[in-house]
Formats: sequence, structure tokens, C-alpha cells
Amino acid sequence: MAEETSTAAAPSPPVEPWKPKFNPWLIAVVVALAAFMEVLDTSIANVALPHMAGNLGASNDESTWVLTSYLVSNAIVLPISGWLAGLFGRKRFFLLCITLFTLSSLLCGIATSLGLLILFRVIQGAGGGGLQPMAQAILADTFPPQQRGLAFALYGITAVMAPTIGPTLGGWITDNYTWRWIFFINLPVGVLTLFLVYRLVEDPPYFARLRQGGVRVDFIGIALLTVGIGALQVLLDKGQEDDWFGSNFIVTLAVIAAVCLVSLVIWEWHSKSPIIDVRLFKIFNFAAANLMMFVLGLVLFSSLVLMPQFLQTLLGYTAQSAGLVLSAAGLVLLLEMPIVGQLTTKIPAKYIISFGWLCLALAMFYSTVRIDLGISFGAATVLRVQQAFGLGFLFVPITLAAYIGVPPEKGNSVSGMVNFMRNIGSSVGTSMVTTLLARRAQFHQSVLAYYATNFDPAFRNQVAGLSRQLVQSGVSQADSQTHAYGLIYQMIGAQSQTLAYIDTYMVLAVGAAIMFVVAFLVRRNEPGGGGEVAVG
Repeated sequence: MAEETSTAAAPSPPVEPWKPKFNPWLIAVVVALAAFMEVLDTSIANVALPHMAGNLGASNDESTWVLTSYLVSNAIVLPISGWLAGLFGRKRFFLLCITLFTLSSLLCGIATSLGLLILFRVIQGAGGGGLQPMAQAILADTFPPQQRGLAFALYGITAVMAPTIGPTLGGWITDNYTWRWIFFINLPVGVLTLFLVYRLVEDPPYFARLRQGGVRVDFIGIALLTVGIGALQVLLDKGQEDDWFGSNFIVTLAVIAAVCLVSLVIWEWHSKSPIIDVRLFKIFNFAAANLMMFVLGLVLFSSLVLMPQFLQTLLGYTAQSAGLVLSAAGLVLLLEMPIVGQLTTKIPAKYIISFGWLCLALAMFYSTVRIDLGISFGAATVLRVQQAFGLGFLFVPITLAAYIGVPPEKGNSVSGMVNFMRNIGSSVGTSMVTTLLARRAQFHQSVLAYYATNFDPAFRNQVAGLSRQLVQSGVSQADSQTHAYGLIYQMIGAQSQTLAYIDTYMVLAVGAAIMFVVAFLVRRNEPGGGGEVAVG
């Protein structure tokens, strides 16, 4: 009897941590490939819109719904991807997303009208919405916490590189083949990824426990999320085009988005079975990481829009030449990401994040000094490399910081929310850049035009000098002054737009500087020790 008591009191052996059957790096490459395919598709279609409009008999304004429809459905699925993974099982949900994305890519490529193309893009966006967060969540479970930085570095390459090469690749495909091939190229990648995920990926044991408890469908939460996020995305996409709050349509969307999203947070906070685990925001690291990921998405996509747009609209670069300026920065990030992944095993994430924001703030501030109408191809390439350098020190450690102090079974919700915040940040950044450039250019043009009058001796001298040069080049004396006024107006317009770009870079510099301060508030983790919060 004593022996039986002794045996019963003996401590149970420690539970071995779950490990996947296949090589983790093989799994990482497969899921990163799926994420790369989806992120690429968010930017590859931008440059093909005029070709789509012409081919399908639609206006350019109508063709922008090809982008908006994708972003809306994508943004709705992103934050609830953790809940959907619990509903279907993560592997099944991931396979479903890949299947939807691949089939809808085929349908987009064979669409015969704009209405059908928009419908298929909605389906494609819904399928794509689960690819990024599930890929990241699979990486978080496949690798032990002390190796997550290296795994997230691979994922970071896809998240940062795909938007960089998307416009260039889309332009090349459209110019040399047809816009339909920007969708068809997803088919072989999607089929291959579907097969490999089916063979290699498996759900960890805690998913079985989650599904035993059953999953309730929160219809009110889903409705509030769908309407709120849909209104927000359309607002951001159409705001500048419709003069923002000068439009009743935009005002209505803003009210709907605000009411629905605030109601969603309140409802989900008190719900017993929330589709979005908003209580995670009580964890400071998670909240701070989401804020920084939002700003990172904003700065990344803003800078991706600014440089090529400046080179094409003011310096006359082709889309391909402007894309080459971005390519060097993409190569730097490709080399930088694995190094940063290694650093996360040796240095606390908050210090790497702080360094990244500092580099980014300095680069954006330097851009306000360096950007001008005389910048060369080489100088623009170097400037873009400087802008991108800090980005490589942000994505991996911010993602890592979001998981610190969060239970493993919440990993799907973490990845869904982090990716959602980055995507919303990119939408806000693109919208902000468009608005700032338009409004600040108008402001600077009004200021410069104030001095462009015949009452100003310097202006009269400039007109006289230009008139003489035009006469010498063959323009008649009678027309020379009119031509001179036209040239000066063009110069004022170009200078006004350049100053608007400088103002926008300054806004990005200030935003990065604020995040530099926020980074020091993040709790310090123990590098190489499983990602826990460091004591002391």
C-alpha cells in the first residue's frame, strides 16, 4: 500500500514540446511562398488598371474598384482569421484560403466584364486574407520561441519584398503580354503550394483541445466588422478623389465606420465567444507592437508610392526605370532580414526596434534635404536604399514583440491582428500620401504664384531673359513672352509638387521619431531564452 501511495505521489514526467514531423525550414519556405503570392497580388495589379479599363470598356475611375474590392474583403478576413482557424482547423483553413485564392485568380484572368472581375477580386481578397496570418502563425508554432526571429525573418522577406517588386513585375507583364497574366501567374504557385501544405503542415495538439470546446458563431460581431471595415476601406480609397469630408458619401462612410468599429470593440470585449480577441490589447507589448506595425505599414507603402511617383511625374522616368530604383533597396532588405533574425537571438527586440525607427526617421529627414528636380538615377537609388535600411530592423522584432507574454493558443489571433494592422496602415499611408501631395502642392503653388507678378522686378527680369532665349531659339518676338509665362508656370508647378514631396517625407520622419520613443516602452524580452519577458 505504501508503495502504491509512493507511486501515486511521484511527479509526472515533463511534457515534451510539440515538434512538426518535417523539417521546420521546409515548412517555412512553403508557407512563406503562399504569403508571398498574396502580398504580391496586393500591388501587382495597380499599374495594370488603365489596361483593364480599356479592355473591359470601363472608365479609369470605375477600374479602381478592382483594387478597392480586394482590399475590403481582405481586410475583413484578416482580423477574424484566428477565429476561422479555430472553426475549421488551421491547416484546413489555410488549404481553403489557398484554393479560393488560386481558383479566383483563374476567374479574374478570364473575366469578360468589369463587374465579374470585381466579384472575383472580392473572392480572391477573402481567400488571400487568411494566407498571411496563417503563414505567420504556422511559423510561430513550427519553431521554438528562441528561433522565431529567424523564422519571421523569412516571412518578413515576403512581406517587404513583394510590395517592392509588385508594381515593376506588373508593369513588365502588362507591357509584354496582357494584364490577364498578372492573375494567371498565381496558378502554378498556388497548385504547388496547395500540394506541399497538404503534405507537410499539421496542426499542433492544442487545436484539438480548442475544437473540443466547440465554436460559436458571433453573427453580430461579423456584421459589425464587415460593415465597419468595408466602409473604412472605401473611405480611404475614395477619400481624396471625392474631396474627403466635402463629400456626403465620404461623411456617411466615416460615420458608419466609426459607429460600427466602436460598437465592435465594445461587443467583442464582453462577448464570451469573440471573433476578435480584443482583450489581447490589455497586454502592453501586444498593443505597442500593433501600433508600431500600423505605422510600419504606413511608412513602407508611403515610401513605395513616393519615390517612383516623383521620378515618373516630375523627372519623366518610365515605370520600369522607376522600378529599378526600388530594386536595389529590395536587394538590401533581402540580405538584411536574415541578419536581423540572428540579432533577435542575441539582443532584446526593443533595442533592435529602436535602432530601426531611428534609422528610418533620419533617412526620411535626409530625404527632405536630398530630394529635388536635379536628382540623378544613382542618387535616387542610394536615397531609396537609405530609406529602406531601417525597415529591415523593424518587421521581424516588432512581430516577435507581439508574441511576448501571449499564450501559444492565442498565436493565430496575434498573427491575424498584426497583419491586419499592417494592412490598414498601408491603406492609410497610400491615402495619406495622395492627399498630402495634392493639398501641399496647391498650398505651395499659391505661395509661389503670389510672387510671380509683373510688380516683382526679379519676375520681370526672368520673363525678359526667357523671352530673349526663346527668340534666339526661333520663337517669334510676338509669341516669346507668352511662351515665357507658360514655362514659368510649368516651373512653379514642378517646384510646388517637389515641395509637397518634401513635406510628406517630413511627416514620415516625425512619425518614425515618435515610434522611436514608443519602442523604449516595450518590455524587454530574454533573447535566446524562449522569448519570455526578461526579469529585472
